[in-house]
Parts: sequence; structure tokens; C-alpha cells
Amino acid sequence: MGNRMIHVVAPSRLHFGMVSMNHPGQRRYGGTGAMIESPGVEITVGPAERFEVFGPFRDRALQAAKRVAAALLQVPSSRDDRQRVGLELPCRIEVHRAPPLHVGLGTGTQLAMAVAAGVNAWLGLPPVPPDRLARYVGRGTRSAIGLYGFGYGGLLYESGKSSADEIAPLEARVEIPVAWRFVLARPRELRGLSGEAERRAFGALPPPPRARTEQLRREALEFMFPAAAEGRFEEFGESLFRFNLAAGRNFAAAQGGPFAGPEQAELIRWLRGQGIRGVGQTSWGPTVFAVMPNEDSARDLVHRLLTRPNTRSLEVAITPPRNRGAQIDVATTDSWAACTA
Repeated sequence: MGNRMIHVVAPSRLHFGMVSMNHPGQRRYGGTGAMIESPGVEITVGPAERFEVFGPFRDRALQAAKRVAAALLQVPSSRDDRQRVGLELPCRIEVHRAPPLHVGLGTGTQLAMAVAAGVNAWLGLPPVPPDRLARYVGRGTRSAIGLYGFGYGGLLYESGKSSADEIAPLEARVEIPVAWRFVLARPRELRGLSGEAERRAFGALPPPPRARTEQLRREALEFMFPAAAEGRFEEFGESLFRFNLAAGRNFAAAQGGPFAGPEQAELIRWLRGQGIRGVGQTSWGPTVFAVMPNEDSARDLVHRLLTRPNTRSLEVAITPPRNRGAQIDVATTDSWAACTA
């Protein structure tokens, strides 16, 4: 590997909702989402005397690296074999930035995929498709939006899983007009479901009505995706809201309604009251999104959000869509040092 330095920048993910779960004999999960430029994940992988990991979410990056080593080098990934991993994988992985976990931005998947892609490139191996990268690090157990988003970017629809060990196939992808903007609004103190609580919630959710599953599939593929591909902003926004609201009803038993809580529901009502059509909640929340036609309208919305009463705890940001996958650059340590000096 010499003095090879790998730099990976991955997008963040908005998940607009799943179409089905717990239907016997049918594909489970499925759904649609979009990739956004920021906040994003950034890591580097470079040479070191021994295996070491630094930065935010170090433990997650460490576990992802151990799993990649197990897949690519046949190195056991158990905790007791960390010394052997260091012998086979003498590199330094550094996480430079990553958004918070469990806020609806897919941080866990993007970080794990970035580590997998970074280590693969550092070893000098040819690029591999996102579904294989996901298997290296154990992602894609339910939704596959984030892993395909890591590979390709854009607006994505995956059709769900027919078995527990399958990674759902990608059924449709279109690009989002580059002038459009997503405004993200998140109550700082809140987090979405994760871990064991999320597993219990999924296990307890009743199957949604089959008519709703078909409604969601048609909404995405016959209305939302064509509107995005053809740049029909108002139609895209209204379709996105309809999809997100109906998909949220699939989770009402766990959330108490189509959204994760009263703060998110009130914020979405307020945004709709401002005449903004494409609004909703990403994944389990707490992040709420609104799609705007351009940068100026997004900035105006941010001003209105921040001048509302009682918004001190609200974190607000603007981001463009991301119509390409993660950026993976290979350099030497000397050239990387010169670039970052």
C-alpha cells in the first residue's frame, strides 16, 4: 500500500418512507428516499505502523473496519482478533466529520459504507458495487436506500426484501434538479428510534393494508419520480408529501401517528401553512425536511423558521440534492498533506 491515502466523502440520506412490512408471502420494507450533499460523512484511510481509528463514532468505524478485514483478508472479526487485524491492516482510519446518529440522516450506514469503500481502495482492490460493500459491513438488513444512495446518489426506489438475508434490489433511480434545495429542521434534543427499541417496533408493527402498499408504490413510481425527472417542482412536492404522510401511517402504532411526535407534526403543519408542499419527516425523525425550488427561497424559509416563536432548540440547514455517489479519491500522503496544509 506504500504511502497511499484514501479520502472518502459520502452524502447524507433522507428516507421518505417504507411501503410495506410484515406481510406474509410478500416483499417487506421497500420504499423511497433521496441523497443530499450535507451534512455528509468524511473519512481518510492511510498508512500506519499499526491499525488505529480516530474521530467521531470511533467504535462504529472500528467495527466496520474489522468486518471489512474479515471479508477481504479472511481475518476474523471478533474482538479477540484485533491484534491480527492490525497485522493484516496496518492503517489509520480517521473520521473527520459525520452528522449525529439516529436523526434520520442515515449516518450509521454512510459511515460504515465509507469505511468499507475506503479500506477496499486502500488495499488497492477494484471498486465493488454498493450491495457487496453493504454485506461487508452488515448494512441493508431492512432498507437499502442508503447503500444505493452511497453508490449512485439521486432519488431512489427499492422494492423490498423477499428473504431475511436478501438486500433489496434497486428498482428506480432519477436525478433531482440541481437548483432544488432541501431545508432540514431538527429539534436538537430529540433522537429517533434505534437499536433494540427499533427492532421491537418493527417486530410489533401490524401489516399495513395492501391497498396502502400499492398506493405508495404507485405514488412513487407514477407521480413522484416522473415529476422529479421532468423538473415539475409543485407536483413533486405534493406527491412527496402524500407519500410521506401515507408511509408514516404504517408506523402509527409505534409513533402515535404519522410523525414521530407533536413537535414534528406541528412543524410540518406550519410549513404546509406557509404554502410549502413538499414537506415531511425522514425515517423515524426527528429531522423534518422541506423541498424548495432554489437557494433564495430556501434562505427565505430558514429566516421564517428561525424567527418563529420558541425555535431556540431548532437546528436548521440548507443542502442541495446529491445526484452522484460517494467521492473516493486516491492520493499519496505527501500530496494529501500539501492539499490540507
